[in-house]
Amino acid sequence: MASSSNPHGIEEVRKEADRLNSEARAADQLMKDITLLLNQHMLKYNWVGFYMLEPGANPPMLVLGHYQGAMTPHTRIPLNQGICGAAASTGKTVVVDDVNNDSRYLACSLETKSEIVVPVFVRGQVAGELDIDSHFPAAFTVADRELVEYCAQLVGRRLEND
Repeated sequence: MASSSNPHGIEEVRKEADRLNSEARAADQLMKDITLLLNQHMLKYNWVGFYMLEPGANPPMLVLGHYQGAMTPHTRIPLNQGICGAAASTGKTVVVDDVNNDSRYLACSLETKSEIVVPVFVRGQVAGELDIDSHFPAAFTVADRELVEYCAQLVGRRLEND
Protein backbone atom coordinates (compact mmCIF):
# COMPACT_ATOMS: atom_id res chain seq x y z
CA MET A 1 0.00 0.00 0.00
CA ALA A 2 2.99 2.32 -0.02
CA SER A 3 3.65 3.51 -3.52
CA SER A 4 3.01 6.91 -4.98
CA SER A 5 2.84 5.53 -8.50
CA ASN A 6 1.21 2.13 -7.98
CA PRO A 7 -2.49 2.38 -8.94
CA HIS A 8 -3.32 -0.68 -6.80
CA GLY A 9 -1.73 0.99 -3.77
CA ILE A 10 -3.59 4.22 -4.47
CA GLU A 11 -6.88 2.32 -4.66
CA GLU A 12 -6.18 0.75 -1.26
CA VAL A 13 -5.46 4.18 0.22
CA ARG A 14 -8.67 5.52 -1.32
CA LYS A 15 -10.68 2.69 0.29
CA GLU A 16 -9.01 3.42 3.61
CA ALA A 17 -9.96 7.11 3.24
CA ASP A 18 -13.58 6.00 2.73
CA ARG A 19 -13.39 3.90 5.89
CA LEU A 20 -11.91 6.79 7.86
CA ASN A 21 -14.68 9.05 6.57
CA SER A 22 -17.37 6.62 7.69
CA GLU A 23 -15.83 6.30 11.16
CA ALA A 24 -14.85 9.94 11.81
CA ARG A 25 -17.02 11.78 14.31
CA ALA A 26 -16.39 15.15 12.66
CA ALA A 27 -14.54 16.85 9.81
CA ASP A 28 -11.70 17.77 12.16
CA GLN A 29 -11.12 14.09 12.96
CA LEU A 30 -11.28 13.20 9.26
CA MET A 31 -8.65 15.82 8.38
CA LYS A 32 -6.35 14.49 11.10
CA ASP A 33 -6.83 10.90 9.92
CA ILE A 34 -6.31 11.72 6.22
CA THR A 35 -3.04 13.56 6.88
CA LEU A 36 -1.79 10.53 8.81
CA LEU A 37 -3.01 8.07 6.17
CA LEU A 38 -1.42 9.87 3.23
CA ASN A 39 1.84 10.60 5.04
CA GLN A 40 2.26 7.01 6.23
CA HIS A 41 1.12 5.11 3.14
CA MET A 42 2.23 7.21 0.20
CA LEU A 43 6.02 7.01 0.11
CA LYS A 44 6.60 10.24 -1.79
CA TYR A 45 4.23 12.31 0.37
CA ASN A 46 6.72 13.77 2.84
CA TRP A 47 4.55 16.58 4.25
CA VAL A 48 0.74 16.47 4.26
CA GLY A 49 -1.45 19.17 5.74
CA PHE A 50 -4.69 21.08 5.60
CA TYR A 51 -4.85 24.86 5.46
CA MET A 52 -8.30 26.29 6.11
CA LEU A 53 -9.57 29.79 5.39
CA GLU A 54 -9.88 31.78 8.58
CA PRO A 55 -13.51 32.90 8.95
CA GLY A 56 -13.90 36.66 8.72
CA ALA A 57 -10.19 37.38 8.17
CA ASN A 58 -9.47 40.53 6.19
CA PRO A 59 -7.44 40.01 4.11
CA PRO A 60 -8.40 36.36 3.61
CA MET A 61 -5.91 34.06 5.30
CA LEU A 62 -5.14 30.34 5.15
CA VAL A 63 -4.39 28.86 8.58
CA LEU A 64 -2.52 25.61 9.10
CA GLY A 65 -4.63 22.85 10.58
CA HIS A 66 -3.79 19.18 10.95
CA TYR A 67 -0.57 18.10 9.31
CA GLN A 68 2.04 15.34 9.28
CA GLY A 69 5.70 16.03 8.60
CA ALA A 70 8.29 18.55 9.69
CA MET A 71 7.28 21.79 11.36
CA THR A 72 6.67 24.67 8.96
CA PRO A 73 7.14 28.39 9.47
CA HIS A 74 4.11 28.94 7.22
CA THR A 75 1.22 28.62 9.65
CA ARG A 76 -0.67 31.56 8.09
CA ILE A 77 -0.64 32.25 4.34
CA PRO A 78 -2.38 35.19 2.63
CA LEU A 79 -4.28 34.23 -0.53
CA ASN A 80 -1.91 36.28 -2.66
CA GLN A 81 1.16 34.28 -1.58
CA GLY A 82 2.64 30.94 -2.49
CA ILE A 83 1.33 27.91 -4.29
CA CYS A 84 -1.19 27.47 -1.49
CA GLY A 85 -2.50 30.98 -2.03
CA ALA A 86 -2.71 30.34 -5.78
CA ALA A 87 -4.78 27.17 -5.34
CA ALA A 88 -7.13 28.78 -2.83
CA SER A 89 -7.62 31.98 -4.82
CA THR A 90 -8.23 30.22 -8.16
CA GLY A 91 -10.14 27.21 -6.80
CA LYS A 92 -7.98 24.93 -8.95
CA THR A 93 -5.54 22.15 -8.15
CA VAL A 94 -1.92 23.23 -8.57
CA VAL A 95 0.80 20.66 -9.27
CA VAL A 96 4.40 21.87 -9.30
CA ASP A 97 6.94 19.33 -10.52
CA ASP A 98 9.95 21.43 -9.46
CA VAL A 99 9.37 24.04 -6.76
CA ASN A 100 12.74 25.65 -7.53
CA ASN A 101 11.36 26.70 -10.92
CA ASP A 102 8.14 28.25 -9.55
CA SER A 103 8.45 31.79 -8.22
CA ARG A 104 5.28 31.32 -6.13
CA TYR A 105 6.88 28.66 -3.92
CA LEU A 106 7.21 29.62 -0.24
CA ALA A 107 10.23 27.62 0.91
CA CYS A 108 9.44 25.44 3.89
CA SER A 109 12.16 22.85 3.50
CA LEU A 110 15.26 22.60 1.36
CA GLU A 111 14.31 18.96 0.81
CA THR A 112 11.00 19.78 -0.92
CA LYS A 113 11.21 19.23 -4.67
CA SER A 114 7.54 19.09 -5.76
CA GLU A 115 4.13 20.03 -4.41
CA ILE A 116 0.43 19.50 -5.01
CA VAL A 117 -2.27 21.73 -3.53
CA VAL A 118 -5.95 20.83 -3.88
CA PRO A 119 -8.78 23.17 -2.83
CA VAL A 120 -11.42 21.94 -0.38
CA PHE A 121 -14.88 23.15 -1.36
CA VAL A 122 -17.85 23.65 0.95
CA ARG A 123 -21.14 24.50 -0.78
CA GLY A 124 -19.25 25.48 -3.93
CA GLN A 125 -16.85 27.86 -2.17
CA VAL A 126 -13.18 27.30 -1.32
CA ALA A 127 -12.96 26.65 2.42
CA GLY A 128 -9.37 25.43 2.55
CA GLU A 129 -6.97 23.07 0.88
CA LEU A 130 -4.97 19.89 1.14
CA ASP A 131 -1.25 20.59 0.61
CA ILE A 132 1.36 17.88 0.00
CA ASP A 133 5.11 18.30 -0.42
CA SER A 134 7.51 15.69 -1.74
CA HIS A 135 11.26 15.31 -1.54
CA PHE A 136 11.12 13.90 -5.07
CA PRO A 137 10.83 15.95 -8.27
CA ALA A 138 7.66 15.40 -10.32
CA ALA A 139 6.29 13.12 -7.59
CA PHE A 140 2.60 13.61 -8.36
CA THR A 141 1.11 11.55 -11.19
CA VAL A 142 -2.43 11.81 -12.55
CA ALA A 143 -3.39 8.99 -10.17
CA ASP A 144 -1.91 10.92 -7.22
CA ARG A 145 -3.84 14.01 -8.25
CA GLU A 146 -7.08 12.02 -8.40
CA LEU A 147 -6.41 10.53 -4.94
CA VAL A 148 -5.63 13.89 -3.33
CA GLU A 149 -8.65 15.52 -4.99
CA TYR A 150 -10.82 12.65 -3.73
CA CYS A 151 -9.57 13.12 -0.16
CA ALA A 152 -10.24 16.87 -0.40
CA GLN A 153 -13.77 16.14 -1.64
CA LEU A 154 -14.41 13.80 1.31
CA VAL A 155 -13.39 16.55 3.72
CA GLY A 156 -15.48 19.17 1.90
CA ARG A 157 -18.60 17.01 2.04
CA ARG A 158 -18.00 16.28 5.72
CA LEU A 159 -17.58 20.00 6.46
CA GLU A 160 -20.93 20.63 4.75
CA ASN A 161 -22.61 18.13 7.06
CA ASP A 162 -20.92 19.08 10.36
